[in-house]
Amino acid sequence: MKILKLAVALIAVAFTAGAALAADEAARKELAPTGKLRVAIAVGPAPSAIYAIEEGGKRRGVTIDLSTALAKKLGVPVEYVPYLGSSEIQAAAATGVWDVTFMPVDEERKKFVDFGNSYHVLQSTYLVAPGSPIKSVAEANKVGVRIAGVKDTATLRASNKASPNATHITLAGVDAAIALMREGKADAIALGRESLGGVATKIPGSRVLDGGFLNSTTAVAVPKGKAAALANVSEFIEEAKASGLVRRPFDDIGLKNSVVAAPGAKP
Repeated sequence: MKILKLAVALIAVAFTAGAALAADEAARKELAPTGKLRVAIAVGPAPSAIYAIEEGGKRRGVTIDLSTALAKKLGVPVEYVPYLGSSEIQAAAATGVWDVTFMPVDEERKKFVDFGNSYHVLQSTYLVAPGSPIKSVAEANKVGVRIAGVKDTATLRASNKASPNATHITLAGVDAAIALMREGKADAIALGRESLGGVATKIPGSRVLDGGFLNSTTAVAVPKGKAAALANVSEFIEEAKASGLVRRPFDDIGLKNSVVAAPGAKP
């Protein structure tokens, strides 16, 4: 009887291991159809949960560290596909040029990508120009206030809803918004709080407002219709949160006040 029970147990273990290997292989085929993990990343002038920075020809940031670890887990090389922001990444979701990405969650974006688990708690707010009388998010919602933001982003959509009386200026990337404020042509920049901390250092006298007009999360995402890939990257994010892999790159890049999403957090 003991031998029979042992045999049954061994068969169960083998079956479970076989199922896991099959699931991993299915995920690998969806996540790395070209034999490498192509990661869509946003590259900007200041780091955040989604923006990597480039210094001396080398990219650094949270998404770089997460991508590297995910590729290692899959056993494939990583290739970065850079964009100015999440709007460009979203627009390319159906083209087959990238396999996985990381971006802020909103309902409009769910039409283009499937979100996995969240790894970061996001708040978007305003950076106001030097000498601006605007002291709160609510005060930005006035006729004549010029708000610069990145095209088709969750932040810009939320800003339009929060400040419908203001004039919104749509730009391709963060650098363009910085230039506009330096020229005196923008009263505020709408962006994630972490990015704005870095942007503020590039515009002396500017201020990041307390509070926010968007409270959401940042999550891993894949092009629509890739169930095995989605399950795999969600599992990876949970492992990364539990091991400290998510916390460390925030701290290493100077974002020690960033909030990691809770275990099991989903969009």
